[in-house]
Amino acid sequence: MDKKKILLVDDEMDLVKLVSSRLTNSGYDVVTAYDGREALDKVKTEKPQLIILDLMLPRIDGHKVCAMLKADARYNKIPVLIFTAKAETEDMELSKEAGADAYITKPFEPDALLKKIDELLKEKG
Repeated sequence: MDKKKILLVDDEMDLVKLVSSRLTNSGYDVVTAYDGREALDKVKTEKPQLIILDLMLPRIDGHKVCAMLKADARYNKIPVLIFTAKAETEDMELSKEAGADAYITKPFEPDALLKKIDELLKEKG
């Protein structure tokens, strides 16, 4: 079975290392980006099966990145999991409007993150 590729987008290096390690140990191929512009470039070159996206990013914020991907027929089928410290209802609504498939707040429970990733990948086949 091919490893599923996940693009992890966050500007916190320590968090990226932690989550990358956890995902790699769970059998995923992980590609990282540290800002919104890099995320959009990596989606085009790496073709991930799922994107884990922070909202507070340099250059282009997560809501814009999500909306741009969901507006593009080449990438709109890729599930986007918003992964952020922003727990306000307004942020959740904006994420939904941008087309996000799921929303997890930090601090997070690693098992809950893995379970949500599995669900999204199964839904999208």
